[in-house]
Amino acid sequence: MAARRDRTHYLYLAVIGAVLLGIGVGFLAPGVAVELKPLGTGFVSLIKMMISPIIFCTIVLGVGSVRKAAKVGAVGGLALGYFLVMSTVALAIGLLVGNLLEPGSGLHLTKDLAEAGAKQAAGASEGTADFLLGIIPTTMVSAFTEGEVLQTLLVALLAGFALQAMGAAGQPVLRGIGHVQRLVFRILAMIMWAAPVGAFGAIAAVVGATGMDALKSLAVIMIGFYVTCALFVFVVLGTLLRLVAGVNVFALLKYLGREFLLILSTSSSESALPRLIAKMEHLGVSKPVVGITVPTGYSFNLDGTAIYLTMSSLFVAEAMGNPLSVGEQISLLVFMIIASKGAAGVTGAGLATLAGGLQSHRPDLVDGVGLIVGIDRFMSEARALTNFAGNAVATVLVGTWTKEIDKARVAEVLAGKAPFDETTLVDDGHGPAPVPDQRSDEGEERARAGV
Repeated sequence: MAARRDRTHYLYLAVIGAVLLGIGVGFLAPGVAVELKPLGTGFVSLIKMMISPIIFCTIVLGVGSVRKAAKVGAVGGLALGYFLVMSTVALAIGLLVGNLLEPGSGLHLTKDLAEAGAKQAAGASEGTADFLLGIIPTTMVSAFTEGEVLQTLLVALLAGFALQAMGAAGQPVLRGIGHVQRLVFRILAMIMWAAPVGAFGAIAAVVGATGMDALKSLAVIMIGFYVTCALFVFVVLGTLLRLVAGVNVFALLKYLGREFLLILSTSSSESALPRLIAKMEHLGVSKPVVGITVPTGYSFNLDGTAIYLTMSSLFVAEAMGNPLSVGEQISLLVFMIIASKGAAGVTGAGLATLAGGLQSHRPDLVDGVGLIVGIDRFMSEARALTNFAGNAVATVLVGTWTKEIDKARVAEVLAGKAPFDETTLVDDGHGPAPVPDQRSDEGEERARAGV
């Protein structure tokens, strides 16, 4: 088994090499590099293909094994409350830094860029009511075929609660879903070997299409955004993680190093969602907490996107010579708290949400979105990395608050004494899985029956 795990180290070394090669091709042969985009798109599509079945299996096994439905409700309510607070903090930090940097001054909007901004607004996210109604799938099966995370989450919760209510009669179904989960994770492990090809195509295409011109002219907002995201993760989230869970944020991020490399090469946090679920369970967080917090966080806990939305709004207003007043900024902050919930953790969603927010709040600024189209892909790297880090921290915090985390296991894993099995991606019974709860409930039932 150890020899197999060793082979995966070569895989991620190959990913790093592919990224460097892709950057080189992007600069030396931009025309060829742009044509390589389907390689990156194809790899991300393969990963996204696995997200719905993994979320379904994880949540059904977690919820279905816990006899007390109130526990699941408590986890969900606590997670959503935390997501709302942290998104607001992230948006406020974005406004603060944006006001200090005053990015965008001195830039000029051309006709081509204005058209690009209008195009993004046309494809912007829908209103809150449409977003909420969109959580309900057309059929139970369509949630899987359309790849909608929240729709899959809803169906999985319903199935989990149904199996919970069935009691002993639902145990064979749970065992069957457990076997399906093993199969799905093994397929994911096979797909991961295509990561170097996907990373090469994705990086080469974006470097070839953008080049250095956009980077030079828009360096201020890019650097400012990256620094802000880093401060949010290491200072805000790191302090919270240390105070609440007693966990070092650097140790947690090191444990998730391969996932960060995957996100960096594909520019999509969704590419690492299945692995985050597997790794959080391996870390010692219970299945119900992981199954509910991680998928929900991918739609409601987008800290990087929140910072991006406010900083970019200020940037666009400055660039168009129409800065936002303090009152308008506060109003925009409130609006973006809602708008950010409709942004998925995929490439380009932040740009569309920004355009949609400005169109609803300040239509005169929509054309200015075109100013950052050229560097949005580079900014989406930081967005995705910050979103991912935020969801990893949230899972540990929610697990701590609900006492659904094995702290001894966490210390063991982060110290490197219990390595993650890269060949199966499945954790066999480590951490406070809900099975013991189930046994104790059965014991209570037998006692009441006089057995």
